[in-house]
Amino acid sequence: MLNEQQRDWIQQKLLDWYHQNKRDLPWRKDKDPYKIWVSEVMLQQTRVETVIPYYNRFIKKFPSLRHLAKADEDEVMKAWEGLGYYSRARNLHAAVKEVVAKYDGRVPSKHEEISSLKGVGPYTAGAILSIAFDQKFAAVDGNVLRVIARLFSLPDDIARASTRKKVEKIILDMIPDDAPGDFNQALMELGATVCIPTSPTCLLCPLREICQGFASGLQDELPRKKKTNPPKKIPVVFLWIEDGKLVLLEKREQSGLLAQMWSFPTLEHIARKEVASEVEKYLLSHNLAYSSYEIIGHFDHVFSHRHWLVTMVKVLAKKKDLPQDKKQYAWFRVDELPQIALANVYQKAYQLGIASG
Repeated sequence: MLNEQQRDWIQQKLLDWYHQNKRDLPWRKDKDPYKIWVSEVMLQQTRVETVIPYYNRFIKKFPSLRHLAKADEDEVMKAWEGLGYYSRARNLHAAVKEVVAKYDGRVPSKHEEISSLKGVGPYTAGAILSIAFDQKFAAVDGNVLRVIARLFSLPDDIARASTRKKVEKIILDMIPDDAPGDFNQALMELGATVCIPTSPTCLLCPLREICQGFASGLQDELPRKKKTNPPKKIPVVFLWIEDGKLVLLEKREQSGLLAQMWSFPTLEHIARKEVASEVEKYLLSHNLAYSSYEIIGHFDHVFSHRHWLVTMVKVLAKKKDLPQDKKQYAWFRVDELPQIALANVYQKAYQLGIASG
């Protein structure tokens, strides 16, 4: 797609721009593959500004791969609390344990080996290998897809796997042998700060002269992506089941949304007019004696594919017997709850429960 002169021009322009304009980010302080790995996992689906304080706290708590591998899972999940997409943390934890067991605690530098680790997809593998090990691999995230789609005026739907593969080939043709990591980061940086999703600042772009999207006036229409359906609205009920200073939590299923996270007992697909009868049915079927229950609030929480319409119910229980079914339950003191890793939606519920007295 590019001749040698064009390739050299792009490399020079982009790298010069990057070295002059790159943001001062904590994971760019050195080329430690562990730290780069942690940052790339955190940055999936999450903005840089949000990630920075989480990254700093996480690395302070787990300064090396071995520290993280030795940590208890609940401790890791608590450190991740608030970042969302908790399977990322669980996969990272499992993967670093595998690195300790199979590779003596050293992040593997071979593509086949690093790609076999849990949660390490093509993007993460490419980012680590290029940035930490100076290997010539593409790292295609959303920012990079957008830059390439505009630069070459690609009509392809960027949500398709075939488009990602096409972009990977284009980038591999452009990556310089002597600076693969900087080049990949330069593409990411350009997409994050200049070639942004809406109203890109094209006049500041180092590649403006050869950008086909800009030349044709299509920069605001590219990249093309098939519209997705809005998150499905689902009415749910959270139960704050309290016995004195104790509150009941349950562990969610092994897979699916918020898998294996502690939560308040949750009843899904419960219409508001059915709340009372369904709460009574739940308490009876779980052998939980109670003196009273009341609705203490409502709130919404939007995930990527679901929109929960939450009704919060407080139940005053009479005894501390644990429900007898397949789920894992435990009573926690109210003052212990801040030490438990709770997803954002259950943090909202916690605040409601505390406010209810």
